[in-house]
Amino acid sequence: MFRPVLLGCLLATSVWAQTRELDLHPADGWVDTGIAFNAGDTIGVTATGQLQYAGAKAPNGPEGLGRGFADLIKTFPVNTAGRGAVVGRIGDNAAARAFLIGADYSGQSPIAGHLFVSVNQSSLDQATGSYHLTIRRTAAAKTAAANLTVTPLPQTLLDSIPRRVSDPNGAPGDRVNFVVIGSQDQMKAAFKAAGWVVVDRTQQEAVVSGLLASLSKEAYVTLPMSELRLFGRPQDFGYAQADPLRVVASRHHFRIWKAPFDFDNQTVWVGAGTHDIGFDRDERNNGVTHRI
Repeated sequence: MFRPVLLGCLLATSVWAQTRELDLHPADGWVDTGIAFNAGDTIGVTATGQLQYAGAKAPNGPEGLGRGFADLIKTFPVNTAGRGAVVGRIGDNAAARAFLIGADYSGQSPIAGHLFVSVNQSSLDQATGSYHLTIRRTAAAKTAAANLTVTPLPQTLLDSIPRRVSDPNGAPGDRVNFVVIGSQDQMKAAFKAAGWVVVDRTQQEAVVSGLLASLSKEAYVTLPMSELRLFGRPQDFGYAQADPLRVVASRHHFRIWKAPFDFDNQTVWVGAGTHDIGFDRDERNNGVTHRI
């Protein structure tokens, strides 16, 4: 009588919560924990152990070493965290955004996928030692699936959007390639959650931001981008994702404009996104431009 009930409880517990332990070494790279998280599940990680980096005065724990000015010229998975810290990410593709785990972490998984863990360091760093991690997954409470109906954007509105942006002289530029529907706050919150940062609008802002980043020993990745025009005006916002050392030559970025029309009483945003991979000669003015 009690065995089926007990078995059912054990099965429910295994689905509701999972735990795994593993050892993490500096040279391991990104390690799959083997635990699949759904969006909204709680990620719990505790880490113990020490690493000793060549040149470091003392060993460090899972929270990493304190950031120094030398870290400004290094590329870490999480550029705001110290060298040697435990970091994680959901998924193993290039778009997965890493986050700091440290010695004790608890947070919700923003998307579905396996949790990967690694040590926050550059490819040139060398260290001895290891960390011992305990990873826990607590499933999110089940909720009724929302009955969402997405109304297609009318073709007439799509046809009214220019296919390409232009520079201040009217020369065609990047292709328009995405649309976002929602308020400004919703749009900005969505991109922030995905790891995008708003770039500085002017060189003066860049100088101030770069100085503040240096003084706080943080990486500077909000280098301004040139102004391009759509709907007769410059972009409302510029966003980027980049490694600090390659930010000048290489970064994923996009510009976004508020459309002159709404849809279903909601704001429409139109964007043009590209990936800079280096520099090239600008045939329009014989200057230097990014190659995409």
